[in-house]
Amino acid sequence: MDHLLRATANAEARHFWFRGFRAFVNPIIRYAAAHRNAPGTLRVLDCGCGTGSNLALLNQAGRAFGFDISAVGLALGRHAGRTLLACGSVAAAPFPTAAFDIVTSFDVLYSLDDRTERAAIGEMFRLLKPGGFAIVNVAAMESLRGDHSVLSHEIRRYSRSGLRDRLTAAGFRIERLTYTNFTLFLPMLAARTLQRRRGLKAETEAQREISVPPEPLNAALTALLWLESLYLRVLNAPAGSSLLCLAKKPE
Repeated sequence: MDHLLRATANAEARHFWFRGFRAFVNPIIRYAAAHRNAPGTLRVLDCGCGTGSNLALLNQAGRAFGFDISAVGLALGRHAGRTLLACGSVAAAPFPTAAFDIVTSFDVLYSLDDRTERAAIGEMFRLLKPGGFAIVNVAAMESLRGDHSVLSHEIRRYSRSGLRDRLTAAGFRIERLTYTNFTLFLPMLAARTLQRRRGLKAETEAQREISVPPEPLNAALTALLWLESLYLRVLNAPAGSSLLCLAKKPE
């Protein structure tokens, strides 16, 4: 996972995928903050924050904190000037019960074994105040397993029903659940099918999966995902490489 964090730190500001992710999740964050009827500044927690880069995104909703088990990720984050970071496991978060208005889990759950995944979802539920929101992003569709799956240590890719069942089993109520990256689905399906047929690369060789493409291509793909984000403000996508979910802890 440290390989992924180092590669991510070099790419997350400019890579089209991260730009698209931010365009997808921004309206969800704003919705959660607007519908969280609570006095004072909202408290937001990113569970498994990696380098902590998403705290800038989450600060629009309130005061954002993050924690991660990776010393490499935390060191990269602190070197970048991010201070509200702690060390801890998503299966045993180092924070008190009902301390946060919004909790997030961005591309973490798919790398956890079943027992740890259930514990992590249970911790998100515990950490939320009643009426608080969880925002979850995970890898989707087993047909899209490829070289990137090696780099990110994927144990599973989720279907809509699979993610919904896991979250509702912990007590959450699903508010919104959609695939994302639908506009890239067909070329991604073709590329990753070929990758599986020739055999997935080793982790050290798979890092090119997260390298920033040449700028004209990167800009074009960024624009394509931005247009998709406009569509997703109104409708859900029928397929895609990720699933984005907004869930609520009942009052």
